[in-house]
Formats: sequence, C-alpha cells, structure tokens
Amino acid sequence: MMRLLYALLLIALPYGVWAEGCPDEARSQVGILAEQINQWDDGYHRLGQSPVSDELYDQARQRLTHWRQCFPESTVASDTPLASSRGTLPHPVAHTGLEKLLDEQAVGTWLGTRQDVWIQPKVDGVAVSLVYRHGRLSQVISRGDGAVGHDWSASARKIPGIVQQLPAPLDLVLQGELYWRLDDHVQSVSGGINARSKVAGLMNRKQLSDTDAAGIGLFVWAWPEGPAGFSERLATLARWGFSDSRRYSQPIQNITEATHWRAYWYNHPLPFASDGVVLHQAQRAPAGRWQVSAPYWAVAWKYPLGKALALVRDVQFNIGRTGRITPMLELEPVRLDDRQISRVSAGSLKRWQSLDIRPGDQVSISLAGQVIPRLDEVILRSTTRAELPVPNPGKFHALSCWQLDPGCEEQLLARLTWLSGNQGLALPHIGRETWNVLIQAGLIAGFLDWLTLDAAELANIDGFGDRSRARVLESLHSARQRPFAQWLKALGVPPAARNNLEGDWQTLVARDTQAWLAIDGIGPGRAAQLSAFFRDPHVQAMAETLRVAGIDGF
Repeated sequence: MMRLLYALLLIALPYGVWAEGCPDEARSQVGILAEQINQWDDGYHRLGQSPVSDELYDQARQRLTHWRQCFPESTVASDTPLASSRGTLPHPVAHTGLEKLLDEQAVGTWLGTRQDVWIQPKVDGVAVSLVYRHGRLSQVISRGDGAVGHDWSASARKIPGIVQQLPAPLDLVLQGELYWRLDDHVQSVSGGINARSKVAGLMNRKQLSDTDAAGIGLFVWAWPEGPAGFSERLATLARWGFSDSRRYSQPIQNITEATHWRAYWYNHPLPFASDGVVLHQAQRAPAGRWQVSAPYWAVAWKYPLGKALALVRDVQFNIGRTGRITPMLELEPVRLDDRQISRVSAGSLKRWQSLDIRPGDQVSISLAGQVIPRLDEVILRSTTRAELPVPNPGKFHALSCWQLDPGCEEQLLARLTWLSGNQGLALPHIGRETWNVLIQAGLIAGFLDWLTLDAAELANIDGFGDRSRARVLESLHSARQRPFAQWLKALGVPPAARNNLEGDWQTLVARDTQAWLAIDGIGPGRAAQLSAFFRDPHVQAMAETLRVAGIDGF
C-alpha cells in the first residue's frame, strides 16, 4: 500500500507494535523527526521521489506517532502526511485500511472467530480505484486519503496490465494495487527494493512512456459490490482478465495454514514485491458502509523487517587485543527478523568518523547473513552533537597495553581473554568475566600477574565459592604445562608467522628483519611485525618472567 495508507492506519495499530519505551532523548527529537517526515512526504507524493526506503519510512512514521504519545507537550501541531497527495476526485467506495497483527498468536486469535477466510500476498505497490462504466474503464483514481484521490486515468489507459474493456457492459468498482513487475522476486532475499516508490513516481508523472507502462501490473484485492462468495469473486475476476487475484489467493482454516502461506510467499519467487500477507473474511460490510479505517473483515500480517530504524542511545569505543578501536552503537532495542537488537558495530573508527554518529541519531540496521547486526546508514541526525571520549588511535597498537596503565583496561582485558581462549592456552573455566573479576579485585595489573596467584588471594574475592576458586586455580596452574608453540600464540605473535616459527625463544629473538625476510613465505610487512614483536622491551620482559617460571622454550 502507499505511504499515505500507512499514515492513516497508525492510530489503529496496537501499542505493542513499536518495541521501544519512551526514551528521554526522544523528547527533543519529536519536532525534528516530524519535519523530516514532512519533507519525505512532499518528495514522495508531489515529486514521486523517495530518498528513504519504504520500509524505513513506515517505521519512522510509526515512531513519530509513538513519541507523540510519549511527549504530547512536544507536539506543536499535527502534521498532515497526505496534504500533498489528497487529490480532488472522490472514490465511489472508500478505501479501508488494514490493522497489522503483531504475531502468530494474534493471527490465530483473529482466525478463531471467523469462517471462510482467504489469504493473499500483501502486494507492495500503490492502491487505486478502477471505475468501469458500461464495461469500459472510465476512471482510475489514486488512493489519496482514502476518500478522494488524483485522476490517474490517462496513464492507466496505457498500462497493458489493466483490463480496459470488460466482456459485459457492467458498471462496477474494483480496488487493487499497481505494482512494478519483477522477475522471480524472492522477498526474503531481495527485500522491497523500493518497488512501491518506483510505481508511485511513474504514475505521478505527466506522461507515462510505453516502456514504463508495460512494467506495471495490477493486483485486484477488492470488488466491493461483487458476489458474496470469495471464490466466485476470484473466478469472475479471472474470466475478465484479472488473473493475479485467483493465482495468489488461498483458502485457509487455521493458523498453521496461514503460517505456511506467509512463509511460502516470503521465500519463493513472485512477480512483485510484497511486505506480508492479507487475510480476508469473505463476509464483509456492504460497500456503502466502507470507511477510511481498518475494517473487521481483513487484517495484515507483515513479514519480518529487513531493515530496522534504530535510535542511538550511546557510542562506546571497544579496544581490542591488537589495539584496533571499534565503535559500538548502543541502541534503543528494536526487533529485526524476530530478534531484539540493542547494539551494533560501526566497523572501524575511520568509518564512524566519516558517518559522525552521535547519541540521538537514527540509523538503519540490517542482518548480515541473517545473523549479525550490520550498520547500513544514518537516516536522521540529532541537532545536538554530543561530545564523546574518542580514544586516540596513536596510543593503541599491537604492542601497547601489557600493563594496566590509564586507558589500557579494554586492551589488557582483550589480551587476557585471547590468552585463555581456544586460540591461546585453552584454559578451562577462564573467560573474559573471570579476568575482569580478577582485575577489579586488584590481583592483576599486568599480563602475567596471574601466574603467581594462590588460593589465599582468591579466597578474598566476593562471589567465588570454594569450588569456583579450586577450578580457576587449577586452570591457571595448568598453563605451565602448555607447549612453547601454544604460548607464542597466547602472547600474540603476528598471526601470519605462526606456522613458520622454529626454535626456542632465544633463537627467535636473535633474528632481525633481514633474517625473517630470508624465510620462505615471509614478506617485508610480516618481517617487520615479527622483528618488532620479539624486540619489544615489554615482550622481552614477559619472556624472562616465563623463563623464570619454568615454561618450556623460554
């Protein structure tokens, strides 16, 4: 459906559709978001342009409605999202909206009180009324605000996908969706690809070319004064040439069947974009009683979101073992593909600086490989640009932070986590949380301080029971039996050289850059890293500590 339909239906949505609460930082953003949406509305309805995806627009509009409920004092005046699209031509039958049901349970409840229900893909296009007089197409009216719209008749007469002449001289009104034709479009893979906006833009032009007209199809989803039986309506429409309606309609009796068809159409090829399914009860109100509001006889069940509009609450800077700085965005939780997402990486410090993301900004996120949250772009910037404690990248590198110096907490903790992990010494029962507890207790201030810990020191840590202390101590002591090659990995020897190291510590330290270059497979960059690592004073001091501790190879 068009954006204007969505805007009208927001008041009909259940409160729980939007997962977030009422974040304090949103109070000052209500007006900014409203202004941005007004600009999008004007560009979309008046100019046929869509600077933001349909999916993100829908979420922005829904968020604005929610924030206005949270902070009514921040709402100066209600905007009119349909002001530039209302038109002047009245619809013979009002366009109703659709209530969006939240989940399988809600759909099951709705189905439980109804009979003779059919399911169709929720075609993602632009809604129209088609008016036939004496069997000939007389008018095509854009949905507008549901009561009146624009006259699209001239362009519609050029679209081969619209039946221009019925086989009988009938007067009737149909409602349906103009969509952009796609070849084998799989919604779960490709998303909406802004197909809705493309059709809206074409229909808003003064002239529609023959090529563009051929790319537009029609899906009829309502015959307000048609036969009472849904199957009879579909059969008649198919005889007249509206074949999509019957091809993509299925009778259902329960939630299992509804779930099946929703998943099927989401994951299998269709000739159009769709953003969910629509459930129709065959019995409905007489056409004269249809109103611009959600009816009782039809509901929508949307597909999982492909992109989510997320409000940034904070920006944290994680410093990894090698000194890499990774900005992490803390988000107001949003749901994406049935998962709740509350944080996402900005990638590198350089990318974060180029995007300049601050608390209060709103960003688009998606799932990479349907698993990992991914930052796509900034959708709306807060006018307040908060100062952030950005780490100096010059202070952090592969050989920094072997001690708990100021600002080194993150990198030292990352080094210790690597050391005890499977890529290092593989110490059981020792992970990031254990190291953090030991650091907070003041027992570790350097990378190898744990080597000398004893039971008496662990006994003073709150939250460590006798069994936990025994397991941790046993695990730490087992590190002394690990082979030399495993210790090199735990210390963080440059990774590209791990398969090329032969000899004990003294042999490796004696090699300079040229000696490393002489080894097959080691290039200039790798040689410089190895030379720097083995000659670093902190690394050499740790090697001496390990030698004194009796670790093999040192």
